[in-house]
Amino acid sequence: MNFDLSLLTAMIALALSALNLVAAIRNLLSEGEKKLNERLTKAESTLINHDRRVQKMENDLTHMPDAATTHRLEITLERMAGRLDTMDERLKPISATNLRLQDYLLEQSEK
Repeated sequence: MNFDLSLLTAMIALALSALNLVAAIRNLLSEGEKKLNERLTKAESTLINHDRRVQKMENDLTHMPDAATTHRLEITLERMAGRLDTMDERLKPISATNLRLQDYLLEQSEK
C-alpha cells in the first residue's frame, strides 16, 4: 500500500475549497436575513415607543372629565354668570352712592 502525499494534499485542498464555497453561499443567503433582522429590530423599537405613548394617553384620559361632568360644569358656570349679573345690578346703587359721597367729600375738602 503506497500512500501518495500529493494525492492527500489535493484531497484536503478540495475539501477546504468545498467548505469555503458552502460558507460563501451561506453568507450570501443570510445577507437578506440580516437586513430583515435590522428592520425588525427598528420596527420593534418603534412599536415599543408607540405603545408607551398610547399608554400615557390612556392614563391621561382616565383623569379627564367625561361628557356628563363637563355638562355639569357648564351649567354651574352659567349659574355663576347669572349671579354675577344680578350682583352687578345690585351694586349699581351702592356705586352711585359712593360716587356722590366722594364728590361731596371733595367739595367739603375744598372749602
